[in-house]
Amino acid sequence: MKARIDDEMREILRIAELASARVMEIYATDFTVELKGPEDPVTRADREANEIIVSALTRAFPDVGMVAEESPPEDDELVRTLAKDRVFFVDPVDGTREFASKNGEFAVMIGLAQAGVAHLGVVTVPAVGEVYFARRGEGAYLATSFATLADARPLKVTTQNDPHAACAVVSRSHRSPSITPVLQRLGVAREVTVGSVGLKVARVVTGQADIYVHPTRGAKKWDACAPSAILEAAGGRFTDIDGHAIDYRSTVLDLTRGIIATNGLLHERVVEASRGAME
Repeated sequence: MKARIDDEMREILRIAELASARVMEIYATDFTVELKGPEDPVTRADREANEIIVSALTRAFPDVGMVAEESPPEDDELVRTLAKDRVFFVDPVDGTREFASKNGEFAVMIGLAQAGVAHLGVVTVPAVGEVYFARRGEGAYLATSFATLADARPLKVTTQNDPHAACAVVSRSHRSPSITPVLQRLGVAREVTVGSVGLKVARVVTGQADIYVHPTRGAKKWDACAPSAILEAAGGRFTDIDGHAIDYRSTVLDLTRGIIATNGLLHERVVEASRGAME
């Protein structure tokens, strides 16, 4: 099935391309890494890509709300923003640790929530040129570059329903100790490691893995919106560890109950195995 790229999707992809190009320009330099807080690094790439995306989206879609990692609205402004029917959630560099380590495992992510549900997602992997994109009900797609969007291939999650034969994707830089007992209870023996949240979910979307569990409070809604839209469009499921859908209308931007992303068939068993795992 050929990807449907309407004017809205085309513009969001164009903006993602601009931000991805700037991120790679900075990646090629001797940039410095700062800390916004404990275990929370930030670079010029985060800030400049954030500005590119937010400015361009605001011009193109002035009626859509905006929640971006490096410029999140606060207090009353956040309430007004999330009261809108459509809201962008932007992570300008998902995987700043990986960006700083120069291992290529980082992403630029633009998600669009509609009526509190992840509706559209664009995730780019600038270091290798990959572009993932999807809209709810219209399928998920992967292009090898922005120049080949018209030839993007459709994506479907696996049909694996045996946890003993499943593969889990885990964090390269900050694996949670709680992951091990969850995977042991499931009987999962195979793992792949990767950096950013977006890339972990991409492994499930492309069928390289079947399960991703994040039983900690570190993730935010801008980490989740774009990947979850793509995963669900590919036939998978994305919830908190209790199996509840993420409500993008809530003013709590932290994902206080973690993340489970699966091929769908394994989801309930992963939820059951994750009970009590939340750190």
